Amino acid sequence: MYTRAAATTVAALMGAGALVLPTTPAAAGTPAASSAAKPGAPLVVAHRGASAYAPENTFAAIDKARDMGFTWVENDVQRTKDGELVIMHDATLKRTTNVEQVFPDRAPWKVADFTAAEIAKLDAGSWFSPKYAGQRVPTLKQYMQRVSRNKQSLVFEFKKPELYPGIEKQGLRVLRQTGWLNKQHVKKKLVIQSFSADSVKTVHELRPDVKTGFLGTPAVADLPRYAKFSDQINATHTSISADYVKAIHALKGPHKKRLEIFTWTINDAPNAVRAARFGVDGIITNTPDVVRKAVRKG
Repeated sequence: MYTRAAATTVAALMGAGALVLPTTPAAAGTPAASSAAKPGAPLVVAHRGASAYAPENTFAAIDKARDMGFTWVENDVQRTKDGELVIMHDATLKRTTNVEQVFPDRAPWKVADFTAAEIAKLDAGSWFSPKYAGQRVPTLKQYMQRVSRNKQSLVFEFKKPELYPGIEKQGLRVLRQTGWLNKQHVKKKLVIQSFSADSVKTVHELRPDVKTGFLGTPAVADLPRYAKFSDQINATHTSISADYVKAIHALKGPHKKRLEIFTWTINDAPNAVRAARFGVDGIITNTPDVVRKAVRKG
């Protein structure tokens, strides 16, 4: 059952997100099962981790996805006042931490106005459920180490990159330092996405081998332009149709492979089945178990 906070979270988390492959449940501490539910089924990505069941963008959320048998998770990356990259969706800390209580005189509590040490003091779990009291906002380095330990794969999102000049180069540096830009990870375990076309272009220019995704729904006539720097067009599920998916698949991305589409944020069975029938390559969801079951029945 959802907690009350978890139920409201499903609505609050309707942003770009996480793909999780349909899999069989994996026990805690064991590698996640294979993601493919059946041939042709979309990849299921856990949006900010299994964020309907644990506080988003925390270790608890990605561990929960692991324990449910999901290989792929999604996150959001922003930068602190002193230049540390942290895992946070909103530009402010207000919704998902106790920052108002700890720093009552620091409104509007923007991520960019706090140091990494200050953010490390915050409780990022109690807003969701008392069960998760004491969860922290991970740094990107900490998060990547946890994803590695969990044997998971990642849809990595630069959130609001216009607020943080140079964040692409910095983020890639952390990925390199944590082993995520080696051949194995780049080929099979990593996608970097953003709502900013300029950010996606920058990533492609800095590391043309890395798989990229643009978050949005460009007009069909504009798709060839995006396909020059983006391997995926990751559109909200309310904006797509079978014809739109077909138009995406008719093109090749910068790596000369078929352009893909991951759609978001689907948290119910009927919309999961609808998107799967359109032929999407992945579904980003807060409720990966619901989507997995739906696309298996399909």
